[in-house]
Amino acid sequence: QLQLSYAPLVKGTAPAVVNVFTSRTVRTRSNDFFEQMFGMRRAPRDKTQNSLGSGVIVRSDGIIVTNAHVVKGADELKVVLNDRREYEAKVIAEDAEIDLAVLRIDTGGETLPSLIIRDNDDLEIGDIVLAIGNPFGVGQTVTSGIVSALGRTNVTDVSSFIQTDAAVNPGNSGGALVNLSGEL
Repeated sequence: QLQLSYAPLVKGTAPAVVNVFTSRTVRTRSNDFFEQMFGMRRAPRDKTQNSLGSGVIVRSDGIIVTNAHVVKGADELKVVLNDRREYEAKVIAEDAEIDLAVLRIDTGGETLPSLIIRDNDDLEIGDIVLAIGNPFGVGQTVTSGIVSALGRTNVTDVSSFIQTDAAVNPGNSGGALVNLSGEL
């Protein structure tokens, strides 16, 4: 049943959506004017690359799911909750083929807001969904759409995927796609 506002749904689900900040050190070679003109080679330099994505708390004790490409090659991981609390995170499982990663943060025994993972057996094309994430690092945003297709198996041989027309921007990767019951 369509509601006049998604605000109650967002208030109930958004606290379980987190920002995932990563940093990694990469070695770069200079390709500048002096090297090209005079054959002067400079020593490789280390450079820190930062990126961000989103994640979803799926267990109140600090278990978070995100996309594997969000955390790929990260030397450091930081998770920032909706209320701005920050935690160091560790990757405890990762599957690049289906692009999923599981993170753990130490909550010090504190219970965090979490979302229930819904079985997709009764999901139908046309169901309304909300996408919640942190595009462009500007803060949490919510977009709405519908389930456009189910069982997209040509993406990978391992699993089938849900297709949605809810807008997803850079930085939304790993964020939540929730139904009107507030389930992931």
